Amino acid sequence: MKKFIINTIKFLFFASVFYVLGLFAFGYFLTPSFLKGNINYKQGGYGHLYTRLKEAKTFQDVDLLFLGSSHTYRGFDNRIFTKGGYSSFNLGSSAQTSIQTNILLKRYLDLLHPKLVVYEVYPGTFSSDGVESSLDLMSNDSMDFSDLSMALEINNLKVYNTLFYDLLREKLLTNTFVEDKNKELDTYISGGFVSKEMKYNSSPHKYKNLSRSWELKDIQFSEFEKNLEMLKKANIHFIFVYAPVTSNLYESYKNNQEFDVKMNAYAEKYHTSYINFNGKLKLNDSLHFYDAHHLNQQGVEIFNTSFIDSLKKIDLNSEFNDALDVI
Repeated sequence: MKKFIINTIKFLFFASVFYVLGLFAFGYFLTPSFLKGNINYKQGGYGHLYTRLKEAKTFQDVDLLFLGSSHTYRGFDNRIFTKGGYSSFNLGSSAQTSIQTNILLKRYLDLLHPKLVVYEVYPGTFSSDGVESSLDLMSNDSMDFSDLSMALEINNLKVYNTLFYDLLREKLLTNTFVEDKNKELDTYISGGFVSKEMKYNSSPHKYKNLSRSWELKDIQFSEFEKNLEMLKKANIHFIFVYAPVTSNLYESYKNNQEFDVKMNAYAEKYHTSYINFNGKLKLNDSLHFYDAHHLNQQGVEIFNTSFIDSLKKIDLNSEFNDALDVI
């Protein structure tokens, strides 16, 4: 029996080593089309996260730090905030959930040291399993123990495979990757914003006849609270912003009020503000968006200008416990 246990342990050890090495060879030598469903490693993927995180290391002591999903890095234009008198950095990433936000805060908060965090909150990210954003983050930032912790929390085979592949890639290969700041219709703007060539939403009525509900996940709210406590401990102000989406997309969900109640409860607890911009601005689903989720540049300018008007009411140099529920 003892010999059987020892042999089993040996087998499992060598099988694990073979699996990880085979995974690396599979990922390195085969084309990306073969990897789908097994490994999803794409350095410099959609959203310019590689360039954004590389540039983040060169910024410090900003007025504003933007956190959240693609609504963040496509919705808050650093150039407009500079004109408004605010220095800023945009740390958004595609489908970013509270789990990935936690890792980004641990890595970059002390360096960027913002006076105010603008935390973009979208019900979709609170309903997500976090797989997409995890793969994006692992592919485009240096690894540390947080990646393993994230993988264990998400517990997805594709995430595990990408984690092991990325780990060996970092250890065995020299990174010579340089991301192009211009990709098709997208242009990376210094500070983290991604500008899209001007276009209009060609399917404004896509979600008009749908009726559904957000399936909000407790784990995402738990991680969200950890992030808020981290900011509070660092004596950094924060506010919550629900960036505009098309009215038809927004109205297709029937429990928007449930999400608003949750966000308002957090705002009250932390003496801050939650602003849901949906329905508050004169935005046209065709003219001010390029798809159902994202504002085009005309829409961004309307949204950002209105938001800056709200920011003017905040004293960024006040202590954390001074209420920000004035906007």
